[in-house]
Amino acid sequence: MMTYPILYVPAVNCRVAEDNVRKHSNADADAQFEAHLGETGIVLQNLIGVPIKRRKDHYDIYAGGRRLSRTHSNIEKGVLPRDFEVPVMVVPNAADAISMSLAENFFQLAMNPADACTAFRTIIDKEKKTVADIAKRFSLTVRFVEGRLRLANLATPVFEALARGEITLDIAKAYAKTSDPVRQASVFESLAGTYYSNNVAEIERQVSAGSYNGGHPKALLVGRDAYLAAGGTIDRDLYSNAESELWTNRDLLDQLADEALAEAAEAIREREGFAEVRTIAATHVPYTATMGLRRIDGILPSLTEKQEVRQQAIKAEIEEIEEAAADDHDYSEEQLERIDALEEELGAIQDRRAVYEPEQKARALAYVVIGEDGQPVVEETLFVAASGEEDEDVDPETDGEDDDGADDADAAEAPRKAVLSQKLVDRLALMRTELVALHVANDPHFAMDLGTFIMVDGAHRKFAGAYDLASGLKAPLPDRRVGNYVSETAAAEGWAKLEAGLDHGWRDGDDAAARFDAFRALPDEARAAWFAWAIARTIEPVADSGSGAPFLRHLGRSLDIDVARWWRPTARNFFDAVTRGWILDLFGEIGGEDLKSRYGAAKKADLAASAEKLFAGQTIIEAEIKDKVVAWLPQPMRVEEPAPVEASGPTRAELAAAIGARGGDALADELVGDAVDAPNDVANDVDGDDLAEAA
Repeated sequence: MMTYPILYVPAVNCRVAEDNVRKHSNADADAQFEAHLGETGIVLQNLIGVPIKRRKDHYDIYAGGRRLSRTHSNIEKGVLPRDFEVPVMVVPNAADAISMSLAENFFQLAMNPADACTAFRTIIDKEKKTVADIAKRFSLTVRFVEGRLRLANLATPVFEALARGEITLDIAKAYAKTSDPVRQASVFESLAGTYYSNNVAEIERQVSAGSYNGGHPKALLVGRDAYLAAGGTIDRDLYSNAESELWTNRDLLDQLADEALAEAAEAIREREGFAEVRTIAATHVPYTATMGLRRIDGILPSLTEKQEVRQQAIKAEIEEIEEAAADDHDYSEEQLERIDALEEELGAIQDRRAVYEPEQKARALAYVVIGEDGQPVVEETLFVAASGEEDEDVDPETDGEDDDGADDADAAEAPRKAVLSQKLVDRLALMRTELVALHVANDPHFAMDLGTFIMVDGAHRKFAGAYDLASGLKAPLPDRRVGNYVSETAAAEGWAKLEAGLDHGWRDGDDAAARFDAFRALPDEARAAWFAWAIARTIEPVADSGSGAPFLRHLGRSLDIDVARWWRPTARNFFDAVTRGWILDLFGEIGGEDLKSRYGAAKKADLAASAEKLFAGQTIIEAEIKDKVVAWLPQPMRVEEPAPVEASGPTRAELAAAIGARGGDALADELVGDAVDAPNDVANDVDGDDLAEAA
């Protein structure tokens, strides 16, 4: 067995070899290692080097380059003396040194996090050191050491799983979110063997259940100092900050938040003059809180004189830009940017929020909630309470969903009963759902009623989360892609009439079960109408470039929709959005130069208004042209498939095949050459007889 001597050599006589196998490192780890080396003055592991030729006692270092470079840095800073020596195992050649260096780095095993935690705790116990002492010795932050010590105090089954490598350090940190080992062990046991056993978010949610984090709106409303002064406790670790730390006295924070919100609500009532103010200690008013209440419609304020003047100026400037673009038959980038800015400013002027008059407020019921920033906020909508209404307590935390963190309010009054494990509860829920689903699948009529009800009831919720329906089925409105644009077309009016004609009586039920029973009691045709409404509202707006456009057009043809009867181009829905030149070109396409010249001198606004009347059939015009304009539709409104684009002329292969091999190449060259100059002439001149004669 080959052995090599280990010599103590001045670090300044050593250099990192160009062939050192470690080419990459970690800046933060290097800084910690450098600080530790400077603090202890000890190089724990020898370096491996090869003598430098013709330089006595100088060595190229092939293993330990990181140790050497951190030593050099400490010497340059004066932390270590100039003559500081490092242990070097001297080998005769570079090949052996490289092989040994690779083995040293390749087979290096990182320390198990659990062992590191135990080591920190042992140093404190055996050497009577403080957390600060350990942090200084190993060049770590105090919070890092505190975090590792907290991991050392994990519940036994969690810590043992970390030591065996069954869970990662991130999973262990998730359990350390709470300092309660009983809670840690309980969650660990309930999640064992489940999908969520390695899910950090779910572990953190379960171990912190029954607590609020510091960034919760209730915590922001009450304030940290007030909560602590009232006897509240805060649980935090290395990974916590002001927003993620746990406020463990949930009931206390609920009480303080209710009191603070009630005090703020009373001040708001006096300031705004509301008849009544109710508080909801949540960020929104749940749907159930407003059932049976009638909304009060606010009054849209008129534009100020200044706003009116600015509105007219914006419209005039947009018109000027469009006229200038019409002359050039296109918009410049600067013009498009200016129009966008003007339209945004115009939208801000026209988008006015409704306000409530003092007499409306004097009879109104207002809700005060907690904003995301913790500030009391008045809900925008005001209500009028129904006569004889009983003021019921609303628990916003349980509106439509379970509250895993709620404590049992009766725990102190009744003997504590053994509870089922979460794993068993989940299994029972699965089996019950299977049973219900089987029976629904075997009753198509019931399934149709159920599906329709779930879609339409969920669609009428003010807030999206209709969790009380126990189904993922939805009929959501698709992305309109055009903001709040209102088309005001005949189809839009027809949709409004259709909705008004539906039977809405079933929606008055107090809960989902009552509404479902009322819905099932409707006549067949009423339920079918709601089903059609739910399906129709999900159809997405798709441009011709979208992948769903062919199917959307197919639906239109399948329903025999006569689009021209339902939709005509108007100034608002079409002509205002195209240039003056575009409209004139359309006139020329449909009625020739004569029709185009009639309107050639018109300004853009007047031209758009004239086009609206023309294409609505309200202008006296030749019968042949009128038939065209009342049937004309832009391609994006048509349900017929677009006509295929015809080739501009015959190809060389087509001509050669038609003419034949004899003399074909020369004639094909001539014809193809002509086709480049005048494709229409070639298509008209080269008919079947000519080709036959040439052949």
